[in-house]
Amino acid sequence: MEISSRHHLRNDEVRDLETVLESALGVSFEGDTYELVELADSPYDLVLVDGDPDAFYYEDEPFLTVRGANAHEPERGVVTVDAGAISFVSDGADVMRPGIVDADEGIEAGDLVAIAEESHGKVLAIGRATTDGGDMIGDSGKVIESIHHVGDDLYTFSV
Repeated sequence: MEISSRHHLRNDEVRDLETVLESALGVSFEGDTYELVELADSPYDLVLVDGDPDAFYYEDEPFLTVRGANAHEPERGVVTVDAGAISFVSDGADVMRPGIVDADEGIEAGDLVAIAEESHGKVLAIGRATTDGGDMIGDSGKVIESIHHVGDDLYTFSV
């Protein structure tokens, strides 16, 4: 991933980012520096919080990166998958109903969500819900489109 530009976020941009993440996920940052890294030929713009790649913008919507979600543990917007789904989700597969053991009922179709594994609660991927949280558990069908996962270019990105 090539950097096309890099600059510090203004105070109002930081405040907007923090407000959205607090509202959507129950996560609060206490960073001193927020830097936006615009990536060439990528659907993402990365946000470094005190130098750590904790958040990103996808389609102009801020959310936690996988690393950020593991560092700041979201309280809302989380879908939990069983052990059988771990390898698929970690490789970037979309999430299917049979692999889901729990989903935040507050999730609405179109929301970005953190996908965690059930035994340790570690986030494996970030995706976009295609259905509401209350309808995610079931026997068949894709319910989350994968956007970012462990081991992808965004996850391995370093400055």
